[in-house]
Amino acid sequence: MKGVFIAFDQAQKDAIIEALDHLNCRGFSLFEQMQGRGSKTGDPHYGTHAWASMNSGIITIVEDNIVDSLLASLKKIDENAPMLGVRAFVWNIEKCY
Repeated sequence: MKGVFIAFDQAQKDAIIEALDHLNCRGFSLFEQMQGRGSKTGDPHYGTHAWASMNSGIITIVEDNIVDSLLASLKKIDENAPMLGVRAFVWNIEKCY
């Protein structure tokens, strides 16, 4: 099993959830309002007057064979609107119940 954390502009929420649904990734936790900025490009997302937009995040645990398809779907979403920014991070899940 793999853990996938997805950080994205709030405007991308529906597209991200559709990508999860398409791959039958039913379980996830959504963090509605996260502040942050990209490591290379893009505007900060601080929820302030100067930087009004906000990020969201999703964490999901998926079977190993789903990861590449999920990352490809997320990359496509990011390429369609690169200034909004979508990033995904994957790590091994040692145990769960």
